[in-house]
Amino acid sequence: MNALEYFRTHLKYEKNPKIKEAITQKFTEYLRRAEEIRSVLDDGGGSGPAADGDAAVAARPKTKPKDGERGGDDTDQAKLRAGLTSAIITEKPNVKWNDVAGLESAKQALQEAVILPVKFPQFFTGKRRPWRAFLLYGPPGTGKSYLAKAVATEAESTFFSISSSDLVSKWMGESEKLVANLFQMARENAPSIIFVDEIDSLCGQRGEGNESEASRRIKTELLVQMQGVGNNDQKVLVLAATNTPYALDQAIRRRFDKRIYIPLPDVKARQHMFKVHLGDTPHNLRESDFEYLARHTEGFSGSDIAVCVKDVLFEPVRKAQDAMHFYKTSNGMWLPCEPRHPGAIQTTLQDLAAEGLADKILPPPIARADFDKVLARQRPTVSKADLEVHERFTKEFGEEG
Repeated sequence: MNALEYFRTHLKYEKNPKIKEAITQKFTEYLRRAEEIRSVLDDGGGSGPAADGDAAVAARPKTKPKDGERGGDDTDQAKLRAGLTSAIITEKPNVKWNDVAGLESAKQALQEAVILPVKFPQFFTGKRRPWRAFLLYGPPGTGKSYLAKAVATEAESTFFSISSSDLVSKWMGESEKLVANLFQMARENAPSIIFVDEIDSLCGQRGEGNESEASRRIKTELLVQMQGVGNNDQKVLVLAATNTPYALDQAIRRRFDKRIYIPLPDVKARQHMFKVHLGDTPHNLRESDFEYLARHTEGFSGSDIAVCVKDVLFEPVRKAQDAMHFYKTSNGMWLPCEPRHPGAIQTTLQDLAAEGLADKILPPPIARADFDKVLARQRPTVSKADLEVHERFTKEFGEEG
């Protein structure tokens, strides 16, 4: 009960909600156990034959670990690990390799590193070793994180999705312990993948004027752990993504044996993206329409196309809201139409809903004109200057994805 009081005091000052939740869970568990022990003692369990049993063992006072012994260290480590547990992806994101348009060489390299070593370990004998660290870089919205989701779905591995907030702590020395514990957990749960999104926020250039002591120590620990992973041939893959590869510390950059440029999608990839994002939404677009859209979206990133399609998906809803004429289909559903359409009746969405037909109204299928309307007002988000920076980095340090 005295120990639980320490827990209660710590809870008042703990700011991290993940750690707070883990401590609360343990607090409840230990409180229940303490009540069980108390009830055994109150029933006289300490003096009868049962005193030799489990209750006596539980009730026997334990010696307090002295300073320097491992008692306090284990508690600290459990606390750090509790915070990192939430970074493990337990539910697959449901993004398949085929959902990722283009990027064939990037997908092939990741399959060599992630899928083949687990399914065909006999391939990797002698000096042939799978890749151990990947850096995906490129303009924003080109699919770096999306590719990581595909890896998480397809890989039969433990997937850790890490951001800077998971590894940065206000307590002196705790951040590097978090990094060390992360890699230790990854080794224990091998085969595993550590995905660090926006790695530039953790691993900027060392020696810059605004670099803090904590930031430098995190980078040092990360360097040590990544080098250890490579040397010991543990089944741990480090996968990182960044929009600003030049901002990375050069030692960190060297640790990534594969640096893959994820460029803007080409014509074929854009065509595939339009199809993927439309999915099974009713539309009357033909193959030639998709080719037309791909040709007219030069310079668009995958994210730009996703936003474009999302906007287009609302066009039929807007038509239904603004329509003044509807017609009834053979299966009893109402669709908006032009006044000259056969069977057109002058009414509005609200009038049909007032008549109790709200669940019988359908928006019209998506047409190419809807895309033309949206594309007339949308612009690509990646500038030529951004592209030049990434292409220069690729010539110096990277390879095409």
